[in-house]
Amino acid sequence: MGCGENVKPEHLGENCVSRILREIVAAQNDVVNNDCCDTSCEQSISDLLGETEPGNDLDTVPVILYCKGTCKPFKGYGVGQHHHHGHDKLTRAIGSFFFKVKKVTNDNCAVLELLASHGCHKPDTEVGHENEEGKCKDDPKTPACQPTDHLQATGLCLTVDLNCFCHVTCLPAIQANC
Repeated sequence: MGCGENVKPEHLGENCVSRILREIVAAQNDVVNNDCCDTSCEQSISDLLGETEPGNDLDTVPVILYCKGTCKPFKGYGVGQHHHHGHDKLTRAIGSFFFKVKKVTNDNCAVLELLASHGCHKPDTEVGHENEEGKCKDDPKTPACQPTDHLQATGLCLTVDLNCFCHVTCLPAIQANC
């Protein structure tokens, strides 16, 4: 799915990142409501929809977005809150390079949910923690440093302008919601 290929008239004026994210949202919504690459956006969408393996319980195509100009991976941050001794407290901020696309708006914005490796960040605790190998980081430096095993939805969302991105990488479809 390259930029400028087979652009539908209703998507003229959108960038290719926006079109891909719209497809991912549509596929994820189909699941929730119930070509040659082994790993690609098309393959991940097909896996999510069960076109390759029926009844797979997959619900998310994790994505990495790359900023225009720098071509560096985009890292989002989020802070949750929890109830502690009768008071609402903020959790430690976490950063993530991996996102679940929740929706894409008509003005080319997207709501993204941060994904984190299971156990690395729990929105109902005050601080993140490290796993037994010390690999779990609340603020990874690169996507290669962020654990991808057992990526889970965090409930922490942000809104981005899709015109700020030039590239999207799709990871294989996963089950991110508990």
